[in-house]
Amino acid sequence: MPSAPQGSIRLVRFAGINLFLHWSWFLVAALEIESRQGKYSSIAWNVLEYLALFLIVTLHEFGHAFACRQVGGTADQIVLWPLGGVAYVDPPPRPGATLWSIGAGPLVNVALAPLLFAAFFLSRSLGWSATMPDLHKFVRAVFVLDVVLLAFNLLPIYPLDGGQILRSLLWFALGRGRSLLVVTILGFLGVAGFVAVAFWTHSIWFGALSLFVLLNCWSGLRHARDLLRIAKLPRREEFACPKCHAAPSVGELWRCGQCKQEFDTFETQAACPQCAAQHPATRCLDCGGLSPTTDWRAPLLTPAKG
Repeated sequence: MPSAPQGSIRLVRFAGINLFLHWSWFLVAALEIESRQGKYSSIAWNVLEYLALFLIVTLHEFGHAFACRQVGGTADQIVLWPLGGVAYVDPPPRPGATLWSIGAGPLVNVALAPLLFAAFFLSRSLGWSATMPDLHKFVRAVFVLDVVLLAFNLLPIYPLDGGQILRSLLWFALGRGRSLLVVTILGFLGVAGFVAVAFWTHSIWFGALSLFVLLNCWSGLRHARDLLRIAKLPRREEFACPKCHAAPSVGELWRCGQCKQEFDTFETQAACPQCAAQHPATRCLDCGGLSPTTDWRAPLLTPAKG
C-alpha cells in the first residue's frame, strides 16, 4: 500500500486508486464556508455546496486516472487540496496516450454539464425558487461550478489540462521536448496574467495559483531542456527499454544512488566507476520506466522467409 503524501490522509481506495486529502483542505474549507454565509438560509447548504465542488473535482481526477490506465499507463493516487485535485498519472510516452489521459478529465465535466443543467431546469420549472429556494440555489450553483471548472481547466496554460492538451497536440508535430518547451513558455505568460488578476482583485487564491503554475512551468522548462539535450545524443541500438523499446542514449546520464557520481550504466555494466556499487535496475530516460538492467536487450529480428 503506498504511503500517504506528506500532510495528507487517505480517504478511500477505489478500483486500485488511493484518494488522499491534504490537511490544508479543512482549513480553507472552513474559511470559504464562513465567508459565504448569507447565500443560503442555513450554513449547512454552504457546506453541501463546497462538498459538491470537490465531488466534481474528484470525478474529474478519476477520469484522468482511468483513461491513463486504459492506454497502458499507471495511475494509483489522487490528492485533493485547496486549489483542486492532482491525479498522479504516468501514461506511455506517446502523444495520443497522453492526450487521452489528460483530455478525459474535462470530458467528465462535459458529461456532467447536461445532467446538472437538466436538474436546474427542472427545479426552475417546478417552482423551487419560491417553494424551496435553498435547493434551487444549490442546484444552480453546482451547475455553474461544473461549467466554470471546465472553462478554467481548458485554459491553454501549463500545467492546467488545457496546457497539457495543447502540449499533446504539438507533440505530434514538434516532438516530445519541443512541445513541452513551447507550452512552458506560454505558461510563464499565463503566470503574468494570473499575477495581474491577483493584484486587480486582491485575491490570495490567484496569487497561490500563480505560484503553483510558476513552479510547474519552471520544472517543465528544465525537463524540456533535458529532453532536447538527450534527443541529440547517439543511441545504443544493441539495448532497448523493456517498457517503451527506445534505445538508450550514450553518455553519463545516470546517477549512482550511493556516491551520486554520474556515469553511463551501459558502458560500465550497471556498476558505478566511482564506488563500484551495482545497480540492478535502470531508469529509461525516454519513458521514465524503471526496469531490471538485465532486461535491457534489443529484440532479435526474425529472418524473413521466402
